[in-house]
Amino acid sequence: MMTKKRKPVVLIPADVKQLGEHPYHMAGHKYLLAVAEAAGAIPLIVPAISDLFDLDALLAIADGILLTGAVSNVHPSHFGQEILNPTLPLDPARDALTLKLVQACIQAEVPLLAICRGFQEINVAFGGSLHQAVHEVEGLQDHREFKGASVDIQYGPSHSIDIVAGGQLAKIVGAKQMQVNSIHGQGIARLGADLVVEAFAPDGLIEAISVVHAKTFALGVQWHPEWKVMDNPQYLAIFVAFGDACRFRMRRHEPPD
Repeated sequence: MMTKKRKPVVLIPADVKQLGEHPYHMAGHKYLLAVAEAAGAIPLIVPAISDLFDLDALLAIADGILLTGAVSNVHPSHFGQEILNPTLPLDPARDALTLKLVQACIQAEVPLLAICRGFQEINVAFGGSLHQAVHEVEGLQDHREFKGASVDIQYGPSHSIDIVAGGQLAKIVGAKQMQVNSIHGQGIARLGADLVVEAFAPDGLIEAISVVHAKTFALGVQWHPEWKVMDNPQYLAIFVAFGDACRFRMRRHEPPD
């Protein structure tokens, strides 16, 4: 009897959100769908209760890690700053999990794809800092979405990015430029150690990074390639490359027949 080949498992750290009187651990549907459809993997949400986890045990079941975007921001205390705008949401429970998970993931050679907040988490985990309000930094544009517009407009093409020749992203998408959406108020200020820039926005803001010494896929992007990923060949190429890296890790760690 033939058995189905298993799919790689991609762990997705949850956001913690208050619904009524109770906190919930959740992840956006569009990320789960992109992992399942475009990367060909099984998405598995990990609750943000890192004090109860053994990271080694967690990574032992992971064929990949996806760090998603979120409404919340990384707490500025993690990069030596005070809170600039106390009205903006934070998620300390997610910070406590993801900032440790990034380094552990790289050391364990687990493929890593990070989007928006996740992209910023990689930078902070490697000692970098963030602009808490990109639109207030001289010389930088407003990278936030159009409030009140439809979701299709908010996630539609916003600006081009210049892709660094010979980098990981250039090899994946096969282009020097591409159009991306822009739905973020924060961005990289000081690049973290052991990170390399993969793409810039027209105003010079960093839009993509990779980990220099990573032995597998380790890419972070500031935009949202999960959005309608099956309709955008370049967005799709990112998830396909991530899925291929997850399958490679899975095969390396499967027990022999």
